[in-house]
Amino acid sequence: MKKQLHEMTNSELGELFPIIISEPDPYWIKLFQKEKLKINKSLGIQNIISIEHIGSTSVPNLKAKPTIDILIEVPLSIDKDDLVEKLAKLDYQFTPKPENPAPHMMFMKGYTINGFKGQAYHLHVRYKGDWGEIYFRDYLKTHPDIAKEYGELKVQLSKKYRNDREEYTDKKTEFIKRVTDIAKRTKPKLKSTRNK
Repeated sequence: MKKQLHEMTNSELGELFPIIISEPDPYWIKLFQKEKLKINKSLGIQNIISIEHIGSTSVPNLKAKPTIDILIEVPLSIDKDDLVEKLAKLDYQFTPKPENPAPHMMFMKGYTINGFKGQAYHLHVRYKGDWGEIYFRDYLKTHPDIAKEYGELKVQLSKKYRNDREEYTDKKTEFIKRVTDIAKRTKPKLKSTRNK
């Protein structure tokens, strides 16, 4: 009997879900929009402050892992058990993330004990805040030269750390932090796209 995902080591997960960088695909934006509608319908817009498409798939013409990253801001009053239950009905697997900002929740879709199945999504759930991922995304959108540099870095790292997601992510951190700091200094507090 195969191990369940939560029973696997990081090394086993790295073999099962290697880092693969894809050419830019304009359809990623449509995938986000479709998923946003499903999430809104499932959770109810009263339980969502904003839903943002973040990560490399949100930046036009940027090479990326073909995983749609979504940042959801929820009110402090959210019923976390209800949130887990409703997202499970959309095939999201809950992963506690004590190292992430409150409420320390992440959800994944498209991951199975046999590898990727269908489109992969990462749902990052947080309370309302001024998030670096939004600054980073918007800066890359308006600075294609920096976006290209970031894409090249990811390709290099994916070759070196194909089966080591932690190292791949860690080695991008300095670049992301540097660009995010520049973005925050050069642009006033960003207004995310709020649900209407």
